Amino acid sequence: MRISKNLIGLAAVGILAAGCGSSSSDDSAGSSGSAGSSSSAGQAPSEEAKAPEPGADLAVPVTGPQPDVLASSSDPKLKVTPKPANGASFTEKVEHKLQEDLLGRLKVPGKTSANCPDGVTQKASAVSICNVTYEGATVPYEIEISEKYKPGSFLTFYNSTPKKGLLVAKNAYDRFWTANKGRSDISKLSCEELPAAKAVDEETETGFHCQYWGKYAGEDGKGGFVKLGIKVNRHNVDFFEVR
Repeated sequence: MRISKNLIGLAAVGILAAGCGSSSSDDSAGSSGSAGSSSSAGQAPSEEAKAPEPGADLAVPVTGPQPDVLASSSDPKLKVTPKPANGASFTEKVEHKLQEDLLGRLKVPGKTSANCPDGVTQKASAVSICNVTYEGATVPYEIEISEKYKPGSFLTFYNSTPKKGLLVAKNAYDRFWTANKGRSDISKLSCEELPAAKAVDEETETGFHCQYWGKYAGEDGKGGFVKLGIKVNRHNVDFFEVR
């Protein structure tokens, strides 16, 4: 689990922009940041998603990369505008940063919002809860202020840890294609119709499936469909064989 560490200064928006993309190797709990003290997916199937029928393609053929998935997390299309004003509250700056953090991990533009219902408590080791919404799916975040924080500090360091993963159809289809495009022994990639966005537990079976035709799959080694389950981790979508 990797944590990004960011610095947002009291004085200038330039420091805010410069600090949002850096990361450090000692991170271990989740995304982290700081803020100035003034500061074609379709609908989700039913919860009990049916397993693929043997010998049939699934609802969504995956024939190439998804055009809406961007190559870089720093793409301007993933920026949330307008930025908070210089005199914005600490909570407002954290809410803005959380939205860009989520978009940067997904690399898929979408409608976002963020709300910290009780504000972000700016005290050493204080923990607050914020909710970030992407295309209607809400991910709760835990915000923890650094234990080294001192009132009046020029910089406020904090860790922001999402408590749910986010399954996004476009991201999953793109990941499935990218992970298998160089293989000559498989074909007919397809998936169930995945939700446009759905909050899920990380590293847990989502109940959704994809599949491919494997040249050497099947009991007789003459080929057959291979069914794959889907899990979501902090930075990606993982597929695992279901037997």
